[in-house]
Amino acid sequence: MSAAALGTTEPPPAKDATAYPAVDIHSQEQVAIAAEPFDTKEKCKIFQVDYLQYRFMPIRIIVTNLGDRPISLNDARIYFVDAAGDRIQAAEPEDVERRVRPSDSRGRSLPPIGPIKLHTKGKASDSKIEADFDAFEYAALAVEPHTTRAGFLFYDMEGLGDNPLHGAKLVLRELRNADGNQLFYFEIPFDKYLDAQQH
Repeated sequence: MSAAALGTTEPPPAKDATAYPAVDIHSQEQVAIAAEPFDTKEKCKIFQVDYLQYRFMPIRIIVTNLGDRPISLNDARIYFVDAAGDRIQAAEPEDVERRVRPSDSRGRSLPPIGPIKLHTKGKASDSKIEADFDAFEYAALAVEPHTTRAGFLFYDMEGLGDNPLHGAKLVLRELRNADGNQLFYFEIPFDKYLDAQQH
């Protein structure tokens, strides 16, 4: 795919999370969270970089607040858990750049271990990578009542085989309600997404 073909379209508007096949709905807590992998070159045309070529998969996170009070993602931990049970944190721009331009990345420090801080985006010297993260990375710290927020996180699929989604899931922890109480964790199996693609 030529560079000119990349970054030419906007992602489709996010629907209510309950409309996606890979979704975890907490009826009592009135929150639904869906995950939509952008696992084809056609879907990834919205980005300026061909992330799939470098074994990074963009995953769209869709959070719908069905209740009457806001929920907070300020402390959210959002992991890709592979079929073997290993947790993978969302990549920072520098992580992608290390693989895209490895000769420019010597001496860089490793990313910190801990929660994904959605409001502190990393920086990359590669302007296309940085532009994609600025435009698309999930950044909503709060989801207001009866509102849907969506954005992308990018996960490293290196070493996970040809079908890294099979048997894998997205796990979200440390979401809180308006009172500061932690919600039950969300677990979204990607097999639901794969099954829907076959019908």
